[in-house]
Amino acid sequence: MKQSWLSSFQVAAVYVGTVVGAGFATGREIVEFFTKYGIFGFAGILVVGLLFITIGTKMLIISNRLKAKSYQDLMTFLFGRKIGRLINFFMLLILFGLTSIMLSGAGAIFKEQLGLSVRIGVIITILLTIGVMVFGIKGLYSVNSLVVPMLILFSVILAVESFSKETLYHMTEEASMSFKWVLSAVSYAAFNLTMASAVLVPLASEINDEKVLKRGGIIGGAILTLILISSHIALSSLPNLTAYDIPMAEVMKTTLYSIYFIYIAVIYGEVFTSVIGNLYGLEKQILSFVTIPRMVIICCILCIAAFISKIGYSQLITSLYPIFGYVCLGMLVLLIFKKVPNHS
Repeated sequence: MKQSWLSSFQVAAVYVGTVVGAGFATGREIVEFFTKYGIFGFAGILVVGLLFITIGTKMLIISNRLKAKSYQDLMTFLFGRKIGRLINFFMLLILFGLTSIMLSGAGAIFKEQLGLSVRIGVIITILLTIGVMVFGIKGLYSVNSLVVPMLILFSVILAVESFSKETLYHMTEEASMSFKWVLSAVSYAAFNLTMASAVLVPLASEINDEKVLKRGGIIGGAILTLILISSHIALSSLPNLTAYDIPMAEVMKTTLYSIYFIYIAVIYGEVFTSVIGNLYGLEKQILSFVTIPRMVIICCILCIAAFISKIGYSQLITSLYPIFGYVCLGMLVLLIFKKVPNHS
């Protein structure tokens, strides 16, 4: 029983670690999709939290019953064989783009917060990633199990420190009365669930106990909601939000400078776990087409991603994320309405 709960928490940690990427951990995503809508952004987070818990768990169960080896099998189940092929090709492109954003985010942390070169940050991240990927799924479990609890702790501490009447006033004052926040929230959930499928689909097929997956999905979705709410509250206290690549670090710098550098390490750790998660998904997909050694595939992906990352972190986040979100809406709708297949 104890082992079953431990497995559930490991699934939850991978779920959180996959979703909490460069944009999420640094605060850029949260600003773009929620905080700029003020108090309505909080409502958007509750919508996203519900979708993360219910649809994320459903995706794990479907993947397990399909015995899906990669997200390609899930897409074929949802969209059919012909459209599924097109979606899988698009997913491959998105994952490449997303890995580039993560590497760019790592470089931005080194530049903006440590005063070092972006290139140094990218090179260090690539070398660490190759080291962890040698261990496959065990490496993914280990890194997420270490970083995720620390991120939760720091997010809650920041929220408590930042929470004040002044913060609530700003959140209300800056709120938009339009319903753009609803579309923003739904597209955010769609995008993140679609991207998480690259890691969660093959992970679910390797676990035999459905109870472990259900608990892992619910716990993971609840933790993501908690981190989103905490980060939203903390970010609402920061003036000129959009001026920073790493706004969460700026909040920490002005609120609790004594643990600032530890927090930078935690943010970097989350960016790092997302690079690993995306690579894991890409590797599984590419291996279904070719028989090249997996480490050769990983090194090739990282080289291409490093080249794309030169565009710049903020530019990539602002231009690509909303587009990705709208395109992924189709998958979210199908996941909501498609029936879970019977046990094979």
